[in-house]
Amino acid sequence: MTLSIQDTAFARLEAEGRLFNSVLKAPTHKAGRFGFRGDLALKFQAKLADEARPPEIACEQVIAAANAGEPQIGFLCGFLLSFESLKLVAEVLGEALSPQGKYFLFCDNIDLSKRYQVEYGGATFYVLPIDEATVYNEMLELLYLEKTELKRLDTAGKTDAVTERALAFKDSFPKISYEEGLALMGPVRNPYENRPV
Repeated sequence: MTLSIQDTAFARLEAEGRLFNSVLKAPTHKAGRFGFRGDLALKFQAKLADEARPPEIACEQVIAAANAGEPQIGFLCGFLLSFESLKLVAEVLGEALSPQGKYFLFCDNIDLSKRYQVEYGGATFYVLPIDEATVYNEMLELLYLEKTELKRLDTAGKTDAVTERALAFKDSFPKISYEEGLALMGPVRNPYENRPV
């Protein structure tokens, strides 16, 4: 029996049309594990007729994994343009968040020298800065994974390697509340400025 997204905590997100731009949305090589790599829509734009518009706010470059038959997503990481969107991540994931889960959010507008732990919606989020790199590269660095060792693996294999290491992640960072994080965050960059049109 092939593992289907319907057997996992991703089922509702898929039904709501929140999983898009996926490079992986399939079972991984570990039995019972389903992996997702892509973007997670947090806030949709108003829809006009049948026009498909990109979400107003998304958690991008997501790498996530969930096990069949479990109501929660065990591991997820992604990029946020603003720390403020952490609240949306928690609301959108809702009951799919686990108190034991490992959730890493790389935020574009927090101090590059800081890392935090924020408890929200019954889960703990590791909030990290991102320095012009990709979430995947930042995760490899955070989890001490060698890029060269993962090179020969396919996307599902790489997702397994990151997931395994992330689930075992034990470091702790200074704890702050969501409100404290809002007060500390910097201005939100416009990702579209300085880009050729």
